[in-house]
Amino acid sequence: MPVSQNQLQNILQQALPKAKIEIIDLVGDQNHYQVTITDEIFIGKTKIAQHRIVNEILKDLLKIDLHAMQLKTLTP
Repeated sequence: MPVSQNQLQNILQQALPKAKIEIIDLVGDQNHYQVTITDEIFIGKTKIAQHRIVNEILKDLLKIDLHAMQLKTLTP
């Protein structure tokens, strides 16, 4: 089942309320996204640790609904 861009935005924003989140639907099918998240929570963490934070937030979607996600995490 596709995940709307708004649904993805809401889930991430609730978990990371101070984050700047940019989401692009890469092919228009609500199943392939490019996600860029800038947040202080990533300061001092490796890229792997940063991506684990996001993957944990999205774990239920990643199991079934979200087919592909290019993830970029940044610090302010």
